Amino acid sequence: QVQLVESGGGLVQAGGSLRLSCAAPRNIFSIYTMGWYRQAPGKVRELVADISSGGSTRYVDSVKGRFTISRDSAKNTVYLQMNSLKPEDTAVYYCNARRDVLFWGQGTQVTVSS
Repeated sequence: QVQLVESGGGLVQAGGSLRLSCAAPRNIFSIYTMGWYRQAPGKVRELVADISSGGSTRYVDSVKGRFTISRDSAKNTVYLQMNSLKPEDTAVYYCNARRDVLFWGQGTQVTVSS
């Protein structure tokens, strides 16, 4: 069983920042596309951002210019730096590893108060 270990969620005021972290096993991290998804109450889970093993990134339009995804190969960790947070960013954020199969983290709550 592959474990993706997330951390960094919490409660923040609108305009604030948080950084999410997700640690993965080395054999997964080195070749899988790593991503962050989120799911708000009553909504479907959506891709927020992902980064390929080669470093290519993509973002959902609503976070472009505010969120940055990055990966640290020395630590086998992917990060999501979230700035200028808005109440609509409130959701459970899930780390994901994707190649021929999918692996998910347990989720971390991000709450942005207005």
